[in-house]
Formats: sequence, C-alpha cells, structure tokens
Amino acid sequence: MSDTMETLFTEKEIQDAVARVAEALNADYRDEHVLVIGVATGAIVFLSDLMRQLQMPVHLELVRAKSYRGSDTRPGELDIDLWGLEEGDIRGRRVLLVDDIFDTGRTLETLSQRLLAHGARDVKTVVFLEKPDRRETEMLPDYVGLRIPDRFVVGYGLDFDGRMRNLPYIAAMDEG
Repeated sequence: MSDTMETLFTEKEIQDAVARVAEALNADYRDEHVLVIGVATGAIVFLSDLMRQLQMPVHLELVRAKSYRGSDTRPGELDIDLWGLEEGDIRGRRVLLVDDIFDTGRTLETLSQRLLAHGARDVKTVVFLEKPDRRETEMLPDYVGLRIPDRFVVGYGLDFDGRMRNLPYIAAMDEG
C-alpha cells in the first residue's frame, strides 16, 4: 500500500448516512427491545454514532470477528470470539448485527448463522459500507450506510495495519 489516499466520503456525508440508517431502524423497530451486537474493532465508531440515534430500547454487546491480518487486503480464515455472549443472552431476541464493512459477506453470514443457532428470533445486518462487487455469499446486508467500489478504505473505524481508524472521513488507499 502506498500513502496516496483519495477521500471518498466526508465527515458530513458519513453523518448523513448514519442518520439515514438510524431513521430506517427506528421506523422498523419502533418500541421493540433489540439486542445490538457490534463487531469489534472496526464497527466501534459507526456503532457509537448509530447507537446515539436509536430510539428503541437496546441491549448492547460486542463480538470479535477477524478475517484480515496485518496489511493483507484479502480476507483470510475467520476467527470469531463471542466475548462471553451465551445462548441465554440470545435466545428469543431480535438481533441487529452491526459491522463496519460488508466485503465478501463471510463474516456477517457466519455470525448470523451462529446467532440463529443460539436461538435468536431473527438477525438483521447493519453495515456502514458495502462493496457489492466483492460479495461471495448469497447474503445481502439488510441496512447499508454507503456503497463503495472495490478499493481498500481507511478511516471512520477502518484501519490499515492498525492505523488510521481515527480519521473522520473515509479514504481509499492506492496499492503500490
């Protein structure tokens, strides 16, 4: 990866997208109590902004699902840690699974299947970014903030080798 970056979405465009997703969730879930599960670490920034705009009662949990290693831009084998979340916490609950990016779809598909196997009433996926051209599963995200081309992106929680998560905008990094 080079240090050449192109801004894809400004801070304002990001906040507008978060507001659109929150509005859709508020309309669909109204007064229902939902279990919101964020996929750490990338989704933390999006999740934080989104949670403040949700009007329904929520219970928040985090899980870890890691498929990228270091500076490798291709997803590897999926490593999942439910961080103490047990079947009793999930059984019969409506679940919103929140992640930063829908790339191949394998992370959210695997997590959704695991949550359903633990007795979730239903699982809906909420992603900040979607790369439609990279999808490797039949699954589609239920709620999407923004769609992007197949480029490596950083900022707003997304990192390059652990760096740049704190950028307030989304930028594409050129390979080279």
